[in-house]
Formats: sequence, C-alpha cells, structure tokens
Amino acid sequence: MPIQKIRKIAISTGGGDAPGLNAVIRAVVLASVNKGWECYGIREGYNGLLSPENYPAGGVFPLTPASVAGITHLGGTILGTTNRGSPTQFPMLQPDGSFIEVDRTDELVERFNAAGLDALVTVGGDGSLSIGYILAQKGLRVVGVPKTIDNDLDRTFMTFGFDTAVSFATECLDRLHTTATSHRRIMVVEVMGRYAGWIALHAGIAGNADIILIPEIPYDIEKVAEVIRERERKGRTYTVVVVAEGAKALGGGVSVTGKAVGQAEKLGGVGDKVAHQLEALTGKEARTVVLGHLLRGGSPTSFDRLVALRFGAAAVRALDEGQSAVMVSLNPPTVRYEPLKEAVKRMKTVPLDSDTVDTARDLGISFGD
Repeated sequence: MPIQKIRKIAISTGGGDAPGLNAVIRAVVLASVNKGWECYGIREGYNGLLSPENYPAGGVFPLTPASVAGITHLGGTILGTTNRGSPTQFPMLQPDGSFIEVDRTDELVERFNAAGLDALVTVGGDGSLSIGYILAQKGLRVVGVPKTIDNDLDRTFMTFGFDTAVSFATECLDRLHTTATSHRRIMVVEVMGRYAGWIALHAGIAGNADIILIPEIPYDIEKVAEVIRERERKGRTYTVVVVAEGAKALGGGVSVTGKAVGQAEKLGGVGDKVAHQLEALTGKEARTVVLGHLLRGGSPTSFDRLVALRFGAAAVRALDEGQSAVMVSLNPPTVRYEPLKEAVKRMKTVPLDSDTVDTARDLGISFGD
C-alpha cells in the first residue's frame, strides 16, 4: 500500500515538563514547514482534542516559524502539558460527583482524523510514548520523541532534560557544601527520580556528595549513620546526602504523599524521613532541601538544546521516510529510530555493575548498603 502523502502534522507534549521541550517544538515546526507541510500544536497533551471546550482560542492551533521564533532557550512548553487525563484512562465526572476512568483512544483517533491531521509527533516519557504506541496500533502515523529528566527511558542513551536537571542539582550541592561545612550539619538533598536514580547518582558524584541513596539499591539507615560517625571520627564534621525521591529502605517501600484521579502516585518525603532518622542515630543536626520541580524549570543546557533540536528534526525525517510507531533515539554520535513497542517495554534503571556506580564506590561514596 502506498504511503499516504503528508500535508498536516500535529505535535503533542505530555507528562512532566522538561527543559528542551520548546526546542523540540521549534525543530519540528521548522523542519516540517521546510518540507511544505503544515504543523499544528495540541494543547496540554491530548486535552486540546478531547476537551476543546476548555480552550476558547482553540484546542488545536497552527504553529508557524514566527510562533516558534526565539523559544529554544525557554523552559516549559508553549503547548502546555499534563500528567493526568490519559486518553486510555480519562477521568469523567459522574452525576453524583464521582469520577470514573474511560478509554477514549478511539474517540481521539476519530477527532485527530476529523481535524485533517496526517501524522503525530508525541513528545514525552514512558507514559506518553505508551499512549503513542496504542494510537499507532489504531492507525495513526506516530513518531515519539523521548523526554524525561529522570533519564529512565529505554533504547536511548540519554533523554533531553536530564543534563539540565543534573547540572542544576550539582550547582545546588556546591552551594550546600559551604553551609554544611560552616554549621557542621548533615544536609539531605532530595531530588527527583521515582524509579531510577540517574539524577541522584550523576549529580551526587559531580557535586561531591558523601552518600547517595537511589531506588536501585535499598539502603540500611544504620549503615548510613555509621558512615557519618566514621566521618566524624576522621574529623569530617559535615555530610552531604543525596536521596532520590523513590529511594527506599531495606524491606520498606517508597514514600507516597497522595494520588489524584487520573494521576500516578505522588512521591515525596523520603528526604525528611532520612534526615530525622539520621539526627536520632547520630545526634547531629540534619536539614533537608527538596529540589523537586526546580529541576524541571529554567533554560536547557546547550547539550539538551542540541539533542532536542536533533530529535525534533529527526522525527520529521522519520515521518517523511514513511516511518511510524518508532521513537527517535540518541545513539552517540548519531540519532536513530527504535520501535516504540521496544522503547516502552521496560524502564531504564541504573545498572548496579555500571562504571558510574563503580566510580562512586571508588571515590568512597556510600550507597547505604
């Protein structure tokens, strides 16, 4: 069957925001316009199509070179995004005030086609790309672009947003070393990383942390405390601990703060928990700093800008070549295509035998194990 000629494409950004999203949007728009295509943006994931009544100016709107001029360096996304309201489990309000989750993917495909759109570039993490794969199975031409500051997407060396998050976390650790030293404190720094400890690991090593706690290595709080006591015996009167939000103690679970309808569990609080335990076990004052969404904001680093621009341009090339159900992937030094089915099959966690973990241990950094 001949490949349908493309005239109009759409771009969607879903999940948590990340530095570099606007660079992807700009690249997709410029590359598609250069091929003679029209490009449209879908507001807030797929809500622009599923709930157009919420957008007086239009849930789907044209993107032109003029509308994306000067956005490469901006954080966030001009399309807006959401981490709730997946079309596979869309929350629908009931007459009694309760919500039920409904699969609206067939309706989404119908609305996509009714809008005269020929292909979709979906930018997001494992959740957004899993939705993209489902839409591809239902007949949409879909190319995915991997985005997550957690760097936990499989089949790509790195996702854009990660380098910016690590760079900012490292700068924060540099600053916290001075106050920790001055007050002889334990500083516990909580960073994002629900199921994978890439940010904590990379920032912890680069920022000279003494202890790094990540989801892949359950920690023993007594062993963590003993590291601090040993440092005291050696005259090192302060300690910097980096904790991924998904870190958990041996035999324990993650720290959850709540769950909203249509949204994943909210993690948080592990930093405070660790700080209070260490105060009790060591007798030293401990303070907690939660970097949280600060890691998502701000301008992308030059590395993330370049990767994002390369990903956006590659996504348009993939569509032009007739590809669908693929994800663009960084395989240094090139960008290639990977099957979406394989990319979302499993999460990329920190390998315990990686040379980065070995480097941390060689430097004397403890993982609490």
